Amino acid sequence: MQQIGLKKIYSGKVRDLYEIDGERMLMVATDRLSAFDVILDDPIPGKGEILTQISNFWFKQLAHIMPNHFTGDTVYDVLPEAQAEQIEHRAVVCKRLTPIKIESIVRGYLTGSGLKDYRASGTICGLQLPQGLQEASKLPEPIFTPSSKAAVGDHDENISYRQCEQLIGKELAAEVKGKAIELYRTAADYALSKGIIICDTKFEFGLDKDGVLTLMDEVLTPDSSRFWAIEHYREGTNPPSFDKQFIRDWLEQSGWNKQAPAPKVPADIIQKTVDKYQEALDLLTK
Repeated sequence: MQQIGLKKIYSGKVRDLYEIDGERMLMVATDRLSAFDVILDDPIPGKGEILTQISNFWFKQLAHIMPNHFTGDTVYDVLPEAQAEQIEHRAVVCKRLTPIKIESIVRGYLTGSGLKDYRASGTICGLQLPQGLQEASKLPEPIFTPSSKAAVGDHDENISYRQCEQLIGKELAAEVKGKAIELYRTAADYALSKGIIICDTKFEFGLDKDGVLTLMDEVLTPDSSRFWAIEHYREGTNPPSFDKQFIRDWLEQSGWNKQAPAPKVPADIIQKTVDKYQEALDLLTK
């Protein structure tokens, strides 16, 4: 990717941020992939472009629920044409926001770390769930299960709603929870009409200069969500995913201890992951 003539202000697990001015920044989605909070050595070709297209679709689809980070500018408004052409499909001009320091996770089905917690205690993040649920069971209602935001290379940790209130304040916690669940319900209903179950997802929120809660970063992508095909869904099983869960499953089976460095991912697993991401984009936006 061509060098961007802007000052880099942050390099995350999969996204890089560049300063435009005091109110705007350029967010570029790379082809890096993070699994179990470790950045893999092997990029996923084209992933950044696919994820940006999916995110942009959802930001527009959900704009009636709350403000988002879009400024209305394009990369051509802030970069020379030659540079803009290089990254136009993987970059967005967005507002500079103050991030809310939690991961806002909503779960509609039981799987992953939530399933492990449920099997151990009957709860997720301190929330009591009905007895007798299985892997991939649909929950009676979507639940908000926040986690603490970890530094790059560290692991996020599930926290209770009470801990969430202590971290960000009761009023803001209530607003974040309400918006996250509303976003999930709306997106899940839409995705279901396209043949996709959104099992769970993670939202990122920030506050603008006026203190208005704003949806930011990415939304409902295969990197931040688990997507299942309706046709393959069976309660009691781990349905195949459209998302990076495919690569996570391979890593789990490899015997890796989930500490850096990650094992080298075979080329066929990388290609299958790209194909899954593309399929999700095609199904959602057609």
